[in-house]
Amino acid sequence: MHPWSMYALEVMRDREREHQYDRLAAEARAGVTAKPSRLRRPVAIGLAALSRGTAAAVRRLDDCVADDLGRALAPAE
Repeated sequence: MHPWSMYALEVMRDREREHQYDRLAAEARAGVTAKPSRLRRPVAIGLAALSRGTAAAVRRLDDCVADDLGRALAPAE
């Protein structure tokens, strides 16, 4: 590919990127303010608790499986 073609493509990408930034800034200035959600925080707390619970269960299972695997691989006497 010719160097001038690569330069033209890069200039086009720069202009497109600037246009995207300008569009996003205009949308932000348009006054789209987020209202505090009464549902978002309790749902987030519930999902976090669920995530912590499943992580604890996986750790317990991992410990059990590791113990069983250790016994299975131990040399038989």
